[in-house]
Amino acid sequence: MKDGAGQHGPMRHRAAYVAFDRFPSSKGSAVHIAQMADELFTRFGGGLLAAIGGGDLPRYQREGTREVARFDAAVPNLIDRAEAFSGWVAAHLRPHWETLEVCHVRDPWSALPAVADGRRHKVVYEVNGLPSIEMSHTWPWAAPAALGKIRELERFCLERSDAVVVPSRVIGEAVRGLGVPDGRIHLVPNGADVVGRPRRPADAPERYLVYVGALQPWQGLDVLMRAFARLADMPGLRLVVCASVPERRAKPVRRLAERIGVAERVDWRFTLPHHEVAAWLAHAEVSVAPLTGCARNLDQGCAPLKVIESMAAGVPVVASDLPAVRELMADGRHGRLVPADRPAELARAVRILLEYPDEAAEMGRRGRAHIEESLTWARSRARLAEVYRTLTRGR
Repeated sequence: MKDGAGQHGPMRHRAAYVAFDRFPSSKGSAVHIAQMADELFTRFGGGLLAAIGGGDLPRYQREGTREVARFDAAVPNLIDRAEAFSGWVAAHLRPHWETLEVCHVRDPWSALPAVADGRRHKVVYEVNGLPSIEMSHTWPWAAPAALGKIRELERFCLERSDAVVVPSRVIGEAVRGLGVPDGRIHLVPNGADVVGRPRRPADAPERYLVYVGALQPWQGLDVLMRAFARLADMPGLRLVVCASVPERRAKPVRRLAERIGVAERVDWRFTLPHHEVAAWLAHAEVSVAPLTGCARNLDQGCAPLKVIESMAAGVPVVASDLPAVRELMADGRHGRLVPADRPAELARAVRILLEYPDEAAEMGRRGRAHIEESLTWARSRARLAEVYRTLTRGR
């Protein structure tokens, strides 16, 4: 490995967590990785975290018994990059092959070297999404044959994994449809930490709705913009978009905002640290999760962290009425669920909450209590720890 590990002496780990995701980052996936990897490494006395790097992130870090190695090769084509990552992962797992007990992976390219023949370790495959479905949305020019190969790779890795962890029952059904037996599928929902109310951001407008997350088409920010245009009569109301991606990716939505006349009422914040996003959530009047009714959200499901974190912040949520969202919140109790892709109905639901602030505040309180009772990270981690215990019992 040419990543600096040799400068500190070799380590031999019992656990590894591998993700074809940038880590850390301002995306929800990074929050999830931090929680899951910490649980794994706590149980096994340290471990290796292998993820995507680049930019100002160091290629190698070591803190006590934990190592972080980052893949930063410049490979423009996504499929080529994924395959190069897979080879890089194989090289990084090889020194730990004799001591490794659990390898936890998040995608097929991380999983492929982990499920190799002759392994002694167990493989936990965490499915937050299926690239064979997602890539048809993120890369619409991807050839059907390429997506078919990715689907076969997913099946191959899932079949060889010892446990499959899913954050929602909808994703569990999708995995079951790929041939994974029930006994190997484990529901470990996403979570949030319920903490005290953070200080109001210094530049927060007096009244605002908030959107938190990435800007891919399936997130439905265009639907929210069209809904917001219907709220132009609400005095002083602004929309704050806390985007987890760089500003350049907002161009299409910003052009739409200008075209429909809402650009002057939208405030953009990009790649904020997680604690700053929490502050924007906590002081919003309503948090909106306008996920679209596309195959990415319906067939494979989703587990929107933004909904959980909004409820944890005590803010009423208006979200698309999708099966995966119904697993997290109840219509009329924690906010409102509206048909996906309907700007008029989204605007109407937001307007009702704004016009009845006492009822909205009560929904926010109930949402926070719901998270505290059933969807904290501590509960999620306890479920994950049980999966690890079951797999390694007797070792």
